[in-house]
Amino acid sequence: MSPPPVRAVLFDLDGTLVQTRVASWEIFSRVNDRFGLGVDEQEQYFELFRGNIYASIRELCRDEAHAAEVKAAFLTLLREEYTPPLVPGVADVVRRLAAECTLAVMSSNATQVLRRVLEGAGLAFCFAHVFGGDVIPDKRAAIRAFLADAGSAFGRRCSADYDEGGRGPRPDPSGTVLVTDTAGDVRDALEAGIRVIGVAWGMHSVADLTAAGAEFVALWPQEIASHLLGDAAAHPPAGACAVPAAPLAAGPPATGRAAPAVAAVGKATAGPPTPADGLAVNPARRARRRAAAAAVGSAGRPATPPTPTVRNGSGPGADELLAAIRRVVPPPSA
Repeated sequence: MSPPPVRAVLFDLDGTLVQTRVASWEIFSRVNDRFGLGVDEQEQYFELFRGNIYASIRELCRDEAHAAEVKAAFLTLLREEYTPPLVPGVADVVRRLAAECTLAVMSSNATQVLRRVLEGAGLAFCFAHVFGGDVIPDKRAAIRAFLADAGSAFGRRCSADYDEGGRGPRPDPSGTVLVTDTAGDVRDALEAGIRVIGVAWGMHSVADLTAAGAEFVALWPQEIASHLLGDAAAHPPAGACAVPAAPLAAGPPATGRAAPAVAAVGKATAGPPTPADGLAVNPARRARRRAAAAAVGSAGRPATPPTPTVRNGSGPGADELLAAIRRVVPPPSA
C-alpha cells in the first residue's frame, strides 16, 4: 500500500539545505576553545547531533548558567558569521516541492541565520514557516506546533503571498515529512508521529539514518523529489516556482553594444573608444594614434613596387610583361 500524498515537507537547514560540516564546526570550535568543552575533534561535534544539540551541549557544561552562556555565545557567532553554501541542486528541489506542498524549515540555528541563508539563495518565499532554535529549540515541539496550527495548511508558491485563494486540509502526520541529516532529528520526528527522509551529505551516515528509522535516505537532492512526488517529479513547476533560467555567460549587454570580448576586438581594429563607450574622444589623440599605427604597419611590411600599367602594348613595364608571356607560352612553330 502506497503512503498518502505528501502535503507538507519540513526541512532541516544545516547539513540538509546547506553544507555545514566545515562551516558549523569552525563556529563551534571557537566556542569550545573559549569555554573548554572538550570537543576537540570534528567527529566529536557531529556526535552531539545524535540528540538535541542544546541538550548535548548542556551535558558538557558545569551547570545551567554555564550552559546558557555557551548557548548564547554559540548563537551570537552563528548570527554574525555563519554563511554556509547551499547544497548543489537543492534549490531546484525546493522549488519543485513548493509548487505542490507547504514547506517549512526547522533548525537549531538562529532565525536570523535562516533568513540570511534563504534570502541569499532566493528561496525565502518558497517556505511558509520557519522555526529557529532561538524560538523553539526542540524540533519535537516545533513539529507539534506546526501540526496543531490550522494556518499550516496555507503554503507559499515561491512568492511573498500565502495561498489567499483557498487552502487544503490541515497537514496530518501521515502526509507530513521531515527531511534531515541527523539521527537525532529522525528520532524526534518519529516521536512526533511524522515521516522522515534522511540525506547522505550531512553529519550522519546512511547507516546511522536508516538505523534511527528514516524511511528513505537520499544520496542526491533530486531523489527527495522523486521519492515524495513519484512520476510527477518530472513535471516542471509553473508560475512563480518555475526554476529561473541560467543567465548567459557572455551575452550582449543591455545597451546593445558588443559583449566585452567582441568589443575588445572592435577597439583593436576600429581605433580608439567612441562616446558610446562612456569615454570622451580627443581628436588630436586619435590622429596621433592613427599616425603611429600607420607607421608601425609600414615599418613592418616590405615595400611593394607599383603595379605596372600596360595600355595597348606600350607604357612602363610593357617589355617585361611581354617577355614573361613568351617564357610561359612558346611561339608557334613555323
